Amino acid sequence: MKEFSYGGQAVIEGVMMRGSKGMAVAVRAPSGDVVVHAEPLTAGIYTRPWGKWPIVRGLAMLWDSLGLGMRTLMYSADVSLGEEDVEFSGPVAWGTVIVSLAFGIGLFFLLPSAIIKFLDAYIPSALLSSLVEGIVRIAMFIGYVALIGQWGDIQRVFAYHGAEHKTINAYEAGAEMTPDAVHEYSTRHTRCGTSFLLIVLVISIVVFAPFRFPELHWRLLSRLVLIPLVAGIGYEFIKYAARHESNRLIRWLIAPGLALQKLTTREPEKEMLEVSIAALQAVLTAEEKESFETHEYVIEAETAEQTQPEPA
Repeated sequence: MKEFSYGGQAVIEGVMMRGSKGMAVAVRAPSGDVVVHAEPLTAGIYTRPWGKWPIVRGLAMLWDSLGLGMRTLMYSADVSLGEEDVEFSGPVAWGTVIVSLAFGIGLFFLLPSAIIKFLDAYIPSALLSSLVEGIVRIAMFIGYVALIGQWGDIQRVFAYHGAEHKTINAYEAGAEMTPDAVHEYSTRHTRCGTSFLLIVLVISIVVFAPFRFPELHWRLLSRLVLIPLVAGIGYEFIKYAARHESNRLIRWLIAPGLALQKLTTREPEKEMLEVSIAALQAVLTAEEKESFETHEYVIEAETAEQTQPEPA
C-alpha cells in the first residue's frame, strides 16, 4: 500500500494542509476570495535526519497540532476578518502557542493526575490508579470536545475539518480534485489528529502506570517528561494503522478514534471544499516543482453576471 504523508487541520474559514516538505493554508476572505499562504517546513523536526527516527518523529505531529496549528489558526482569523498586513507569524502567535500548550498539558495531563493522587489511598495498585487516571483524562477530553462543539463558530471549524478529511480521502483514492467529486468521500480519516490525541491518552495509561510517586510534584513531573514518549508511540501506531486498515484487529483498535471524529467533523458546504482543495493543490504543486518557497496568492471568487429578464 502506498504511504501518504499529507495531513491537515481546520482553521477559521479555512484549511491548512501539510506535505513532507511544505505547508499551505487557504482561507475564505470576506470578499469571497480565497487567500493562500504557502511556505516550506524548515524546523529541524522536518529537515534533520533525527526528525525521521521512530518515536522521535511523533514530535512533528505534536508540533503540527500546537506550533504550526496555532500560527495558521491566528493567520486565518486575521484573513477571515478582512485584516490588512496579515503576518503568518510573530511574538503574539508564539505567545499564544505557549499559553495553549500550557493549558492543554495542564487540563488533560496534570489535572487528572493531581485528582487521582488524592484518591490513591483508596486505590490498591499502581496499574489500577493509572487506569482510573486515564479514564478521567479521556472523559475530560471527550467532554471538552463535545462542549466546544456546541458553539456556532466552532461548528463551522468542524465543517472545515470535514472538508479537509474529504479532500485527503479523495486524493488518496485518486479522485478528481473538484468539490462534487470530493464531496462523496468520508469525513473520517485514520490519521486524524483527533484519533491521535485519543490514542495518546490511552497509551499514557500504560506508560504512566509505573510512576506512582507519593509526592505530587514528582508525579506531575513524570507526566511532563513522558509526554514526548507517549506522543511518539501514538504516532507510530497511527502510521502503522494507516498502512494496515484492512486488518480486522487494526480496524477494531482504530474504531474509537474514528467514532470520536463524529464530534469534531461536520458535513462541509461546497465553498468549504473549494478552500480545502486549494490548500492541498498548493502543497502538491510546490512539491511537484521540487522548489517550495514562501509565497502568497489570491484565488478570486467566481462571479456570474445576473441578467435581468426582458420586460414583457
